[in-house]
Amino acid sequence: MISTLEVFTTVAVGVMVGVEFAVAFVLNRILNALPDDSDQLGRAHGGRMLGAIMPFWYIGSVVLVAIWAAARWHHHGTGLVVASGVLLIVSVIMSLLLLVPINNQNKTWTPENRPEDWKQQMNRWDRFHYIRVADIIAAFALLVAALV
Repeated sequence: MISTLEVFTTVAVGVMVGVEFAVAFVLNRILNALPDDSDQLGRAHGGRMLGAIMPFWYIGSVVLVAIWAAARWHHHGTGLVVASGVLLIVSVIMSLLLLVPINNQNKTWTPENRPEDWKQQMNRWDRFHYIRVADIIAAFALLVAALV
């Protein structure tokens, strides 16, 4: 049962890393190559779609890691699991304080009502997102290391 939890948690975090990596290094580059209105409209739609799913995924990952750490408290690798959990908590805090406020504004913008500095705000979101992606990649790597 515990092995199943460990594998399920690692896969859940790994897929989350893949989605966020794809957003940062594939999807946003595709959107940035589109004409201005399409770029902003695509980001707004993505913000609405992923914004509805990601809170559950991030919090769920933290909960799964916490259960794993508690279930294997006195076993080899638990320190790595706890460190991964700390990094995931940092990603949640970072999301709430830095990324979600920008995303909440962006998902309501249209070409008619978006602010003049919308591209700067999207660039700011991208910079924070790169840091968050690095953080969750490190969390994932720690989980993988804890498995071996």
